[in-house]
Amino acid sequence: MKRQNGVALITVLLVVAVVTVVCAGLIARQQLSIRSSANQLHVTQAWHYALGGETLAKAMLERDLRRGDPRQPVDHLLEPWARPLTFPLDEGGELRVRIVDPNGRFNLNSLVRQGRPNELAVLRLRRLLLRLGIDKPYAERLLDWLDSDSELQGGNGAEDGQYLLAIPPYRTANREITDVSELRLLLEMEEADYRRLRPFVSALPSEALLNVNTASAMVLSSLSDGLTPDAALALIAGRGDEGYLSPAAFAAQPALAGLGEQVVQGLAVGSQYFEVFSEVSLGERRVVLRSLLQRSNDGQVSVLARDLGQGGMPPRPIEEEQE
Repeated sequence: MKRQNGVALITVLLVVAVVTVVCAGLIARQQLSIRSSANQLHVTQAWHYALGGETLAKAMLERDLRRGDPRQPVDHLLEPWARPLTFPLDEGGELRVRIVDPNGRFNLNSLVRQGRPNELAVLRLRRLLLRLGIDKPYAERLLDWLDSDSELQGGNGAEDGQYLLAIPPYRTANREITDVSELRLLLEMEEADYRRLRPFVSALPSEALLNVNTASAMVLSSLSDGLTPDAALALIAGRGDEGYLSPAAFAAQPALAGLGEQVVQGLAVGSQYFEVFSEVSLGERRVVLRSLLQRSNDGQVSVLARDLGQGGMPPRPIEEEQE
């Protein structure tokens, strides 16, 4: 009888142990499921908050256009749209919104216009590279990357023949680039050169003009060999509180005297494209949404692209990036 009681006790203990292990597993899985659901909820909430930041930016840009002449808008860095905004959220979260003008940077796609090389843009990119201390022939190689033919641009260009020797091999795009990061694909592009050039260039449709009201001194200095970054600071000071009201007003600045007519070609005082950075911190989640917007003269603002692969907000306004 005692032996049977001992066996029964052992059996009970084994059942209790098995039940305990099973319950512990179920609890662990339930906790994991709850945590996963909470993370998904925070991600969904952060995404919608970021879209809210994008919607706010669209409204600000529409209102900005209504304040002036929509046929010739004037956009400068002292306007409300250029000021960063911060909004508190539930659970100690935060939404930060910032609108950046990519028209104030050198447009890489301008090297090819209507299927033909734009020599003026090539010269300006060469100057910008020299101003930044970059001596590689990236201007010629980018021109070959963008154009549709297979002919080398001088002795420094690069077409499929050079890229097919790489490991792994690849070909030139023969089209406009959609993101500045594509510069990393250029032949012998060094990471240090890319990081030095990145703050001063953009990837917009080839017809986009340079906005002299938002361009940095470094970018403005690329307009002419005789215009140094220090001299270009006078052009920034000439904007005043309202910016240049017309390209003619910019062309009349003393710093541009005697530099030729080409120095004021391809310029504008307003912008058609804007980048919106919406950064959301919520719980343990952080989401950064970059939206490329296009604002037409009729006041309509359209979303051209969205990117969730950004590391964070742009650090400073572009007119300070060269400092």
